[in-house]
Amino acid sequence: MKCALVTGGSRGIGRAICVKLAELGYHVLINYKGNEAAAAETLELVKTKGATGETLQFDVADKTAIKEVLGSWIEHNNDKTIEVLVNNAGIKNDGLMFWMKDEQWDDVIRTSLDGFFYTTRLVINNMLTKRYGRIINIVSVSGLKGTPGQVNYSAAKSGVIGATKALAQEVGKRNITVNAIAPGFIKTDMTEDLDESQLKAMIPVNRFGTPEEVAHVVGFLVAKEAAYITGEVISVNGGLYS
Repeated sequence: MKCALVTGGSRGIGRAICVKLAELGYHVLINYKGNEAAAAETLELVKTKGATGETLQFDVADKTAIKEVLGSWIEHNNDKTIEVLVNNAGIKNDGLMFWMKDEQWDDVIRTSLDGFFYTTRLVINNMLTKRYGRIINIVSVSGLKGTPGQVNYSAAKSGVIGATKALAQEVGKRNITVNAIAPGFIKTDMTEDLDESQLKAMIPVNRFGTPEEVAHVVGFLVAKEAAYITGEVISVNGGLYS
């Protein structure tokens, strides 16, 4: 059974990606940190697409939890192969650098950057053995241009962009592609406190994007026909920054 793992898959962009992968026929592994109800809702949406799925609870910022939960799943599911990994989980904890507390830096870096490393390192072994895989990292416009008040978030996402380009070169010969998607302002829980009426004036298409528009790019990149695209960062930002 071909499977797709989406970290932070319970809400927002992650949920839309889970639904898109369900439409493409994958058995969807929905990772979530603590919101069991939201993860269950996502699973129901997956099932409405005629697909199967399951939820996996672990914090991507905790390398021990990744090894115990995800490692155990891989060990006990020999009949299933994770062909697609979407590293979507991320948090923001904004503040100007000279006021930023240690935990603000540590939490954001561990979730985005460490989470990418420890999850991908565990999953990629079977991809290398099977000589096939699609790894997609959800980064941010902040990782491309930097955003004031988000030194931690910009550093984390920029780090994942560099890792994306490096890993793509390591595994390309095994028919594994590694790409990143950099959303701009997308209507999710993370942006609900922002004033769209003012901010959309900065965006050439004059609106925020939707999670489904990001998920559409994931669907494109996981296709076998996208095998010659790797090490790339695709912006989904309405022309805000490219």
